[in-house]
Amino acid sequence: MRISTTVLAALLVLALACNKQSETVTTTDSTGTTETKTTTVTATVPAIDTTATAEIKQDAKDAVNSAKNAAKDAAHATGTALEKAGKEIQKKTKKQ
Repeated sequence: MRISTTVLAALLVLALACNKQSETVTTTDSTGTTETKTTTVTATVPAIDTTATAEIKQDAKDAVNSAKNAAKDAAHATGTALEKAGKEIQKKTKKQ
């Protein structure tokens, strides 16, 4: 929910960051004929919401750290299980 709200806010900022400019040029030729041309340019100005960006980066770092910790825990548990299984095998195969 938090990420989707952040993304929505970022998109809203981008949508509102449009810049519209109109330019009108009037020319008159040698016969006295006047011609008017209007050009409208709309440019989207990228806006960066640094707060939202920082939150997303932190969320990504937290997710990576959680994944690393989970992998370490799984590796530890696997190592412990293998060690325990090895000891059991040694007990069962030990010559008496």
